[in-house]
Amino acid sequence: MSTVQRTRWWHDRLVRDALSMAAAMAIVGASLGAIAVGKGVPLWLITLMGAVVFAGGSEFMVVGLVTAGAAPVTAVLGGLMLNARHFPFGLAVGGLLDRGWPSRLLGSHLMVDESVAFALAQPTEPERKRAYWLVGVALYLAWAPSVFVGGLLGARIGDPAVLGLDAALPAALLALITPALREHRTLRAVALGALVAVATTPLLPEGLPVVAGLVGLAAALPLPKGVAAR
Repeated sequence: MSTVQRTRWWHDRLVRDALSMAAAMAIVGASLGAIAVGKGVPLWLITLMGAVVFAGGSEFMVVGLVTAGAAPVTAVLGGLMLNARHFPFGLAVGGLLDRGWPSRLLGSHLMVDESVAFALAQPTEPERKRAYWLVGVALYLAWAPSVFVGGLLGARIGDPAVLGLDAALPAALLALITPALREHRTLRAVALGALVAVATTPLLPEGLPVVAGLVGLAAALPLPKGVAAR
């Protein structure tokens, strides 16, 4: 690759954004691996989960539920509820995938919040397709290896809270949603969900307060016209 080509490549804003997001998610993936192994999950299992499931929020929740003694079916149902948002995602970006089943299978596996968000932010269909695949592939290549490396780290340090890794996911999610909080409906949903999750934390097993917080989605529904006008 020539110097001119390298310069053009780096000055491509989408490429820079994708790599920046991948670097951030690698930190979150490492925290997942460290937390899981620190709580007794086998390294091979959490690494396999990172490669096959590829859904950070669900993986954190499953680790929390299972290590807290919850039944596997509870963890599975919680993961399905958390990932139900992928149904509208599929409707929004399904046209960006080629018609062949290998492309659709791989493309659906790369369907995460970030790849969908970057794709929908582009003005034309070719740019949306490029953004979807570029961001999805970059995040996937960063996620599973970082989970494995974090698991190795967790096996050595024992308690991941010593390095503050248990706070990595909440910090990353907060950074991601902060720009969206300018929208009132989103702010209402986040506030209600957070309130429910915090209130139920002393009452429910680890991981379940996150599921309970999904009731905050009700606050994102449009208000009746009479209420909205007040």
